[in-house]
Amino acid sequence: MGVKAVILAAGKGTRMKSEIPKVLHEAAGRPLISWMLETLVKAAVEQTAVVVGYRADDVIARLPEDVVVVRQDEQLGTGHAAAVGVAGLELDDDDIVLVLPGDMPLITPETVSDLIDTHRAAGAAATLLTVHAPDPHGYGRVVRDHDGMVDAIVEHGDATPEQLAIDEVNTSVYAFSAASLGVVLDRIEPHNVQGEYYLTDVIALLTGAGERVAAMATQPAEGTGVNSHDQLAEAAAALRRRINRRWMTEGVAMIDPDRVYLDAGVELAPGVTIHPDTHVTGSSVIGSGTALGPSTFIEDSNIGSDCRIWYSVLRSVEIASGVTVGPYASLRPGTRLAEGAKAGTFVEIKATEVGPGSKVPHLSYIGDASIGEGANIGAGTITANYDGYEKHRTIIGDRVKIGCDNVLVAPVELGDDAWTAAGSVISRDVSPGALGVARSHQKEIEGYAERRRNRAKEKDPQ
Repeated sequence: MGVKAVILAAGKGTRMKSEIPKVLHEAAGRPLISWMLETLVKAAVEQTAVVVGYRADDVIARLPEDVVVVRQDEQLGTGHAAAVGVAGLELDDDDIVLVLPGDMPLITPETVSDLIDTHRAAGAAATLLTVHAPDPHGYGRVVRDHDGMVDAIVEHGDATPEQLAIDEVNTSVYAFSAASLGVVLDRIEPHNVQGEYYLTDVIALLTGAGERVAAMATQPAEGTGVNSHDQLAEAAAALRRRINRRWMTEGVAMIDPDRVYLDAGVELAPGVTIHPDTHVTGSSVIGSGTALGPSTFIEDSNIGSDCRIWYSVLRSVEIASGVTVGPYASLRPGTRLAEGAKAGTFVEIKATEVGPGSKVPHLSYIGDASIGEGANIGAGTITANYDGYEKHRTIIGDRVKIGCDNVLVAPVELGDDAWTAAGSVISRDVSPGALGVARSHQKEIEGYAERRRNRAKEKDPQ
């Protein structure tokens, strides 16, 4: 008895008011559909078919290769979508078929496994996943018989006063016996003005034929679908709380967990400390003893142990151990900082290797450069790496000392132990151990201030 699944992901999600398919909206660094797929993998589902429709190619591009993709070219309701999805599965009559929406990121693998076990134990043709909703207004009520089996799902508008008092509602997550589902899917009819086939009609057909339909209640949050941006924000916040709680149990310290934003793909070592308003996104990896934030954004970056990074933005960078970044630094893609290096206050670095112990302390832009070991870059230094047509590299050797307010006009190379004088525009190579000076000699013009005052008075005698 295998377990297969159909995920319904063909809709646009009109309440999102977005051209992006609903299941591709992201929560905690993953599309909604990816959360559902991960849940099914962890629940040991053997085969999954994803039904796509609106902007199908965009959805397919985000799916793993091992899922079955089934196109629903015309969206004719959940019943039709389920039938399309089931047709894509390799089923035996004794298999269990899960049918789930693609917009429920909070459902857990444990709940899916419990639903499968409940279905098997009940010997039912179908088992519903339900919740007891604090406010069930607008939802279909689950009416049970005296044995606790499902007698019907009654839509809110059709419910009697007694049925409206029921707080158990359907989540649109089902476990079906494959043999029973195959028979009744072909019998659904579009009894509505939209001409759509509803999956809930399967339950009515099964109960009408005397088949057993069971139900299992779960926590309300797990049964919540995402249909609007406010619901997306609520789901993302719940996912972040789960992520943060897991990392804290693994030894990560968070000063204020409600103000820490971690994507699902992030990896943190024990001993990391995260201060408020810190975002760690993508596939970032953070080493032990490193302190992040406050007010820091890190994307797709590898950061070593015992680093200090605060009030800064890091995107696709590699940082070794013992590095200091910030405050107010911007490290752009292709930047690599070796052990003990520093990128300080109001520093921007792009596509540059900074050697061990080298420092770019403040107020500098370094792009398309290579800096050796133990070098120091003076305040206000920039590499002029773009000539209007091409980017060029700047090579700075070991133990080089760059004076304040320098412009290094690439391509240019400064040899080991070289110095440059403050205020220089270095456009030619500097030999190892030499001092490069490129500035005009200072001179004084006596009486200049008085002459300026006199000229101003002549223009405006008043």
